[in-house]
Amino acid sequence: MTHKSMEQTQQNENRKKGGLLWVLIGILLVSNGVTIYLWLTEKNKAAEQVVVTEKVVVERDNVKSELLSLQEEYKTLETTDEGLKKQIEEKQAYIAQLLEEADKHKGDAYVISKLKKETETLRTIMKGYVRTIDSLGTLNKTLVAEKETVLKELGNEKTKTSSLNKEKEDLQATIQKGSILSCFNVVAKGVKFKSGGKKETETSKASRVQKIKVSFTLGENKIAKAGEKTVYVRIITPDGKEMAKNYDDSYRFTFDKSNGYYAGKESLNYANAEISGVTYCEGQGPFVPGKYIIEVSCDGVVIAATNLTLD
Repeated sequence: MTHKSMEQTQQNENRKKGGLLWVLIGILLVSNGVTIYLWLTEKNKAAEQVVVTEKVVVERDNVKSELLSLQEEYKTLETTDEGLKKQIEEKQAYIAQLLEEADKHKGDAYVISKLKKETETLRTIMKGYVRTIDSLGTLNKTLVAEKETVLKELGNEKTKTSSLNKEKEDLQATIQKGSILSCFNVVAKGVKFKSGGKKETETSKASRVQKIKVSFTLGENKIAKAGEKTVYVRIITPDGKEMAKNYDDSYRFTFDKSNGYYAGKESLNYANAEISGVTYCEGQGPFVPGKYIIEVSCDGVVIAATNLTLD
């Protein structure tokens, strides 16, 4: 091989090496670019996750604070009714359980959301307890005072017939007022049905709700007349209308000297003792998102109320 051929060969090899070097440099640049892109992407995801977690923790702290406040409020409830006292103690134990759940799942948004709903339900139930306790206390004091007054008038002032009649009428009115049933533990939930309507599941999604399930408890009342009691549930929809399956006379009922339509009713054999019931309410069309106002009536009187919000 001539000297010139050797130089030519050397130059070709140098050019190949140079080309390969530039290819390697290009590959390294692309690789580094991809690596930097992936790193920045993961960094942004991590930052977003931190923000979400911080929001959940704040929500958890709010729910826990509300539960602690509710726990103290339940401790202030005092009653001589053994059945009501037992239920209050059960709710206090349940609040303690929810506080443990809040500590255990402080980063779980789904659990914290459920705890928030349970807290709202417990506060509604507590308000019902307060009304019942106030009603029982006022009733007992009134009945004792009225009874003593009437007995004194009957023994010492038999000649005052008109006065006696007036006192008897007042006592009758007091007894009639005292015969109004108390109602507590009113809980409303949206439900849908599976397996041919035999299995129900709770849902707050308006588009999935098929019926509103309303559970309640009638309190002990020794003055009220025993026997079959029909409990009516009246529901006002978010657009201000009464919910009913049909709007004819068969769905009309009387409450507080007014007439309206009921969405559900339940007949109970009341024996002057505490008894619980459940009724499933439905209307003519699909449920819409918003707040539903729910009233429970018996013997022509609204005895309890609650609400349900569907999203």
